[in-house]
Amino acid sequence: MRKEIDRRGARGSEGSGRRRFLKALAGFAAAGTAAGFVPAIGEGRPPLAQSVAIPPGEEASALKGTHVILLGTRGGPGVDLQRNETASAVVVDGVPYLVDCGYGTLRSLVACGVGYAEISTIFFTHLHNDHTSDLAALLSHQWTGGRMKPTEIYGPYGTAAMVDGAIAFFKADTEIRIVDEGRTVRPEALFHGHDLAATDKPATDFKDERVTVASVENTHFPERSKARMPYRSLAYRFDSKTLSIVFAGDTAYSKNLVDLAQGVDVFICEVMDQAIHDEMAARAKAAAEAGNPDNIYRHIADTHSTPADVGRMASEAHAKLVVLNHLVPGTTPLGRPEFPVTTFIDGVRKVYSGEVIVGQDLMVI
Repeated sequence: MRKEIDRRGARGSEGSGRRRFLKALAGFAAAGTAAGFVPAIGEGRPPLAQSVAIPPGEEASALKGTHVILLGTRGGPGVDLQRNETASAVVVDGVPYLVDCGYGTLRSLVACGVGYAEISTIFFTHLHNDHTSDLAALLSHQWTGGRMKPTEIYGPYGTAAMVDGAIAFFKADTEIRIVDEGRTVRPEALFHGHDLAATDKPATDFKDERVTVASVENTHFPERSKARMPYRSLAYRFDSKTLSIVFAGDTAYSKNLVDLAQGVDVFICEVMDQAIHDEMAARAKAAAEAGNPDNIYRHIADTHSTPADVGRMASEAHAKLVVLNHLVPGTTPLGRPEFPVTTFIDGVRKVYSGEVIVGQDLMVI
């Protein structure tokens, strides 16, 4: 019988971020049992799905091979104490690449041992604030920390302007420290934004000696909205020597994404509970009938993935492992208590036969 895991991280304020992280990794089996799931760590599961505990005294950035660290798994904008906004790190032979940078990213980077000082490459799926809010904080802390190497930031249209805006945000701090501390390197010389084209077919955007990164446009922005704005939304694929990873970004079902993800080892995709989707669709209809066709409920219902959508894309792409991210609900929406992970897993299972993991902040894959 296939076994699933409720990989819940430690909550509360006890100890340091490092101790919470290691405790969470060590305690996944216990957490799964408490939630009514049979733990499957080390019981013949495929290597791709095994979490990687970091030994005491080691840093996450010292991990060999290719791993993903989920830094924030909350769906939608907002701040709470359960999950950070969306962000992930791909660590390839000790070198981190950041995908999105929602609120809480800096703390998660420190908690998992990667830190923010050595982040030199960042990719944004799109420019909603739950994916971008910590960018100015990250760049400003890199600068005050004395970083001398460039940080390159890639994303859809608007990314270069966003980087310029982040630099403008800490301009006063820059000018004060140049005068008062004798600094000579300006942020503009270090931080560079790059706008990527949104394409219908996978296109290579970045390549170095460790990883190749390709992107494709997903369906987070509907055609009716794209006709009135230049902004777009992307999915990314990372290919290293040992692992392939796709970040779907925020999206409804997307044939482009299926093409990008063909044969991928790890398919990381957002998910929204089907009951919430249905309620948002009903509210969207009511708002439209009241004279507001372009309403937030329509956006939520039309441009996010239900569990069945995730399963369909993963199945069509022949993905080996599904990791659910950007969870809705991730906290307490619409006055409801948090859903159990079976709400997500069962829906994916209807159309996908591979392994499914429900993401949690600071999970390592």
